[in-house]
Amino acid sequence: MSSGRAFVAVLGRDLFVTGRELPSFLAQVLVQPVALLFIFGKVLGQLGYTQPGYEQILLPGMIALNAFVVALQNTSFPLVLDFSYSKEIEDRLLAPLPISGVAIEKMLFGAMRGLFAALLMIPIGILMFGQIAWDYAGLPFAVLCLVLGSLAGGAVGLTVGAAVPPRRINIMFAVILAPLIFTGASQFPWVELDELRWFQVVCAFNPLTYASEGMRGALLPDVPHMPPWVCVLALLAACLVFGALGIRFFLRRALD
Repeated sequence: MSSGRAFVAVLGRDLFVTGRELPSFLAQVLVQPVALLFIFGKVLGQLGYTQPGYEQILLPGMIALNAFVVALQNTSFPLVLDFSYSKEIEDRLLAPLPISGVAIEKMLFGAMRGLFAALLMIPIGILMFGQIAWDYAGLPFAVLCLVLGSLAGGAVGLTVGAAVPPRRINIMFAVILAPLIFTGASQFPWVELDELRWFQVVCAFNPLTYASEGMRGALLPDVPHMPPWVCVLALLAACLVFGALGIRFFLRRALD
């Protein structure tokens, strides 16, 4: 069997398992973002604590958030389990493809899960808010940002899952998950943080910021946003940097 066929076979097996575990997967990837969308977009709006139309700004960011975070979690957590005492990763390493190919398959599978979870947020947002005032001419660029955001989340997840020991993964996520969510410009436009310059700089180091800004700029061009080319370059850089780091850590763990 060629390496390409082996890669497709391993990826197809993971997708098949996801189909069999679909209810638990949906519960895992939808509860938190739907709760955030409902509280920030619906409850606070009806109570008058947010401006009219804020839900239109919030929804693209929450879609990007789901793509990035779900890809990160669904790459890192299974990887930690595979490298734990059970050593389930050895079954994958016996496949007729390079060890780096196993790492790339893990990252790609997590990204596909993140992309699927992000697409689920669109009908949920329509049902929750009644209508969405998007410029559908920017839909192709929004899809590009979703794909790159999912891949970036998978690359970060590969780095975390391969670098962090299993006994410390819960502590790691407790430390990094909340900052990732709330510094990713998913609840606010990054460009309008001029009066909080230090926080704007912090948000600029989060790859999620560029997925959120790219989505918001594509679907709501009248809202202040980053230039599209900056979002694409930043997401590509995140994919390359964290992907290379993740593969390096994966090789070190796999050959240990």
